[in-house]
Amino acid sequence: MAVLLAASPATEAVTCSAVQLSPCAPAIMSNQKPSPACCSKLKEQKPCLCGYLKNPSLRPYINSPGAKRVASTCKVNVRC
Repeated sequence: MAVLLAASPATEAVTCSAVQLSPCAPAIMSNQKPSPACCSKLKEQKPCLCGYLKNPSLRPYINSPGAKRVASTCKVNVRC
């Protein structure tokens, strides 16, 4: 989201790809603190998260307690 708030007049479109969230896998699967790369990717993919929730194969991962903890730690609020 910081990119969208930058002073440049052009904004880049986000390419929705759940694979982009792979840096978050260790934190989601265990009780590890999410890495800066994870939080960065999660914030970048925030516009895509509601779409991921609509996908039956991704929903269990996005709704998991680990994913919710990581989103909270990274200060990414998912509201659909």
